Amino acid sequence: MTRLLVILFVLFVTAAPAQQTNPESILPGNPCHGQKPCPLDGRSYHIKEPDGWDGVSPLPVMLHFHGWARTGAVPVYHGRISGATRRRGVLLVAPTGRNRTWDFRSADSQDIGFADAVLADVAERYPLDLSRLYVSGYSFGSAMAWRYVCAQGDGVAALLAVAGTLRQTTKCDQSPAEIRHVHGLSDRVMDFPMGPGGDILHPVALWRTRFGCGSAQNTGSWSITAGDLFDRYVWNNCVTDQKVVLDLHPRGHFIPKGWIGRQLDELLDLPLNYP
Repeated sequence: MTRLLVILFVLFVTAAPAQQTNPESILPGNPCHGQKPCPLDGRSYHIKEPDGWDGVSPLPVMLHFHGWARTGAVPVYHGRISGATRRRGVLLVAPTGRNRTWDFRSADSQDIGFADAVLADVAERYPLDLSRLYVSGYSFGSAMAWRYVCAQGDGVAALLAVAGTLRQTTKCDQSPAEIRHVHGLSDRVMDFPMGPGGDILHPVALWRTRFGCGSAQNTGSWSITAGDLFDRYVWNNCVTDQKVVLDLHPRGHFIPKGWIGRQLDELLDLPLNYP
């Protein structure tokens, strides 16, 4: 069991102190939810409960790292992020980076420890299904999501990364069970990480090497909306039995409509829906 899971287990069985209720949350004693931030260690995070939750059933969790110059307040009202989680019974947790950015370049980034502390604090407030912990991010936040699972990925069900990576030579001590990454071939903000000789599969080379994967299976083109067409490459032939999925599209730097929701549908074995 990883250090993170031990922390969460201990805090989950410890009762949270009574606090003033935020009316946006269905839980009595929950002081923060939605646009009201949860203060923690001189910083904060935001949280969004799923629609129709009964207040008792353990919740899958998506830890999402916001883009540059944003805060955790953005993901909890973003239709392509919280719109996906709240319709699928997933608790959305969105930390805020120092100075609205993330230290994803450092292996010893303090943001890793802060994300651990955020999840531990959430476990004091909510019943969590830790077998379904997903780590996501967009742009700089996607690179931070990569950094987090590199350090604390054991026990994470999947990485859902949108338009941001680390160098493919980065050393990762841990890894999630599954990698799902989407990137635009015309991205000029977090430039598409083209490999040697124009290798378009390079954005996930780190994980393919770490997992000992064989050749990619091109499952063909697919779409969620009329505006976005994806080419999907899948590695499910890895020595470690872990899985890598890469979705490519011809456009630039953005969160494709319905992409996060589609990944959650597949991971949670739900009917495919939009949004």
